[in-house]
Amino acid sequence: MALSPLALRYDQFILDLDGSVWIGDEPTPGVLDALEQLRQAGKRIAYATNDPRSATEDYVTRLWRIGIRASLRDVVTVGGATQHLLAETRSGRTAFVIGTESLRKHVADAGCRLLNGTDLASRAEVVVVGGTEQLVYDDLRNAALAARRGADFLATARDATYPQPDGLWPGTGAILAAVEVASDRKATIIGKPEPQLLLTALDRLGEGRTLVVGDRIDTDLGAAAAAGLDSALVLSGGARREDVDGLEPAPVAVEDTLAQLLVS
Repeated sequence: MALSPLALRYDQFILDLDGSVWIGDEPTPGVLDALEQLRQAGKRIAYATNDPRSATEDYVTRLWRIGIRASLRDVVTVGGATQHLLAETRSGRTAFVIGTESLRKHVADAGCRLLNGTDLASRAEVVVVGGTEQLVYDDLRNAALAARRGADFLATARDATYPQPDGLWPGTGAILAAVEVASDRKATIIGKPEPQLLLTALDRLGEGRTLVVGDRIDTDLGAAAAAGLDSALVLSGGARREDVDGLEPAPVAVEDTLAQLLVS
């Protein structure tokens, strides 16, 4: 097994996690050996995820659990990007969050005062929407009311789904759609396809020719285009080869899995 001609052309790689490196708790076929080949060749790797449900430490633990060596510096999360943005622009304001405990902690650590669980939730000055598997109607109601009343309205991503072993599960975008319809507002997106996650990863990787690899055309390839970076698509997350027909800029490659892209 050796690096593919495509992989040899790049110095460093920014890889999506869900649908590219893993599906659920299982690595995609051949990815462990492929990433080890990159490491042995001296290639640099960063992981950038639109999934706000877990802390950076949790993603590093998951990577080690499936056999991939990674450090906190290697992983760029939309939760961390949300905290950075809020700390710079909205520290001291009240906030209501739809999301996991990890996302709520990011918002609180940014200096915002959380109104979740209070009678004032629907009057928060900032609404942040992220993915969660613990959604309740009251959360939708409070977020929509606050947004309709003029709160700054932010969301981690618009990913409608994310891949799991039994199919595509509803993602942040599915929850966000409900709040947007109910509030008659459109949220500002923090994660991909906005370029900031990739730019943060670039800051950590350093200079070099960079390839972004993901399983979603709208978010992963869109963010690469926004950041001015080459991209490649893997089909392990549900995209189809024909989906890139006529796409500009076009990905430099389309393969079934990340391993098939990186090694030959």
